Amino acid sequence: MGTRLLGAQIRANLRPLLDGDEKVVLDFSGVDIVTNSFADECIAKLLLEMSLGELKSKTTFTGLTPMAERSILTALKRRQMQIAGK
Repeated sequence: MGTRLLGAQIRANLRPLLDGDEKVVLDFSGVDIVTNSFADECIAKLLLEMSLGELKSKTTFTGLTPMAERSILTALKRRQMQIAGK
C-alpha cells in the first residue's frame, strides 16, 4: 500500500460503506508497508468529510504491523493539524 492513486481508489470504495450502520473493518493482514502518502489519501482525507470521532466510530483496524500503524497515525495527525490550521 504505497501510492496515492491506490489510496484514492480504495477511499472511493470505502466511502459509501461508511454511510452504513455497521462498523467497517479495515484488515491490513499481510500488508507489510503502508506509506504515509497512501495512509493520507486512503484514510486521513476522510477527515475532510467527517470528524475524527465519527471516523473512529465507523471503522476499526486489524492486522496492522507497528510500522503500518505508525504511518496511519502520522497521516491522521498531519491531516488534523492541516484542518485545524484552516
